[in-house]
Amino acid sequence: MQLRKTSAALAAVLTLSLTATACGSGSGSDGGSDGDKITIGIKFDQPGWGLKTPDGKYTGFDVDVATYVAKELGYDADQIEWKQAPSAERENLIKNGDVKFIAATYTINEKRKAVVDFAGPYFLAHQDLLVRADEASVTKAEDLNSKKLCSVKGSTSAQNVKEKLAPDAQLKQYGGYSECLTGLENKAVDALTTDDSILAGYAAQKEHTGKFKLAGLKLSDEPYGIGLKKGDAELRGKINAALEKMKSDGSWTKFVEKNLGPANYKAEPAPAITEK
Repeated sequence: MQLRKTSAALAAVLTLSLTATACGSGSGSDGGSDGDKITIGIKFDQPGWGLKTPDGKYTGFDVDVATYVAKELGYDADQIEWKQAPSAERENLIKNGDVKFIAATYTINEKRKAVVDFAGPYFLAHQDLLVRADEASVTKAEDLNSKKLCSVKGSTSAQNVKEKLAPDAQLKQYGGYSECLTGLENKAVDALTTDDSILAGYAAQKEHTGKFKLAGLKLSDEPYGIGLKKGDAELRGKINAALEKMKSDGSWTKFVEKNLGPANYKAEPAPAITEK
């Protein structure tokens, strides 16, 4: 009798253990996905690209692209959990499995590819300068040598200017583009540098109408890719297939017109996918 009771107890423990294991298996190791939800990194402060509005909604080109890709991966819009992905934190979020992938004006470059993988690119931007509307002394990058230049920590733009184009510029790096924009308006800085696509989104905001202008310089090529965990070739293949479909069915063009059209921004044609 005692043997039967012991065996029954062991069986119950084993059943509970297996059940707990099954319930807990889908979340942490899958990198931002638990079967019912998918976590995607975006910017929260970039008008036209990734913006969290006061009413808690998310808008922008990257949001539309990420939602489209998620749909192709089997997730509806209400299954997406958006996570803020500041420039300096993107690689860590991917490596730690906090997100499944990141779509956040994320330029593909060799330094980043040593840490994470990319799908795409899905957009080609160019680095430019945003200055005050009455600024007449900045017409080329070299003009920044005696001026205060602002950009965001973790972005490639400021270093590109500082190291290659205007080494004597006084570089100020803030946590977000909104802080740089405030500094530009208050004359704490003379120019804000990042991709022209991002700058256009800020300049087009209703509250900024007439205050700022793009310098119109193409200082670099910035191919935006979708960042994902290093070595996840299967996911990269699925995302690339989604991006190809997005271009071929007209969704890419629709997203550009919806999000960047109000800024009169002339986008380059959708780039060929190179990260395979």
